[in-house]
Amino acid sequence: MAAPPSSSAPPLETPDGRYIVVRGRLWRRTRPDLEPGQRESLVAALMQARRAVKTAKAADDPVALREARSAVDDAKQGLGERGPVWWEDGTPDLNRHLARNTPYAAWYAEQMAAAR
Repeated sequence: MAAPPSSSAPPLETPDGRYIVVRGRLWRRTRPDLEPGQRESLVAALMQARRAVKTAKAADDPVALREARSAVDDAKQGLGERGPVWWEDGTPDLNRHLARNTPYAAWYAEQMAAAR
């Protein structure tokens, strides 16, 4: 599978803006309707929770790890990256699917061909 031309380049974004593509896999984007302050707060909570996951793993503390992972999930749901989809047209969620196995396959192939 072809990789994007540069790891420092921003990830591809699907034409409808619902996903980014990382190493050929679709990942749901943050809800575009979030106010900047709300988004910043949720991102800060996510980063804090991820640090707590690292700390809990290092301490081999399963209770703290479970709580930290729950906090990560809460932040990601608030951002719209997990949980119910943020779009309202009934299109199914393709989060974590390989782009080549989705309705975005032709678009993705074009992007990869152009990157060569």
